[in-house]
Amino acid sequence: MAGWTFLTNHAHVLLCVAANPEILLRDVATLVGVTERAAQRIVGELEEEGYLTRERVGRRNTYRLNPDRPLRHPLDRGHHIGELLDAFSRVEGARAAGARPEGAAAAPPAQSDAD
Repeated sequence: MAGWTFLTNHAHVLLCVAANPEILLRDVATLVGVTERAAQRIVGELEEEGYLTRERVGRRNTYRLNPDRPLRHPLDRGHHIGELLDAFSRVEGARAAGARPEGAAAAPPAQSDAD
């Protein structure tokens, strides 16, 4: 995807881990669109700041998010990552159920050949 996006790579990594706490970093890298080394660096930064913890289980890592950690930008004071995760899980849940996210407009009715 060319250009800019609304969410940072750090937010995308958090969303990947929230969706699958046992996700492999190479899969995170692929989904986010960064190198595996960049995904490792981002996870390390998130862990260092307390946004997630990493636990080794056999040969794999399991991640646990701390939803009470605050968002970092000054404009986002008073909000925490749990709100971000909740918002995206509601959207994904609505998509899976075939429903519209809250506030979304209904799709126009399909035109039939009889019209």
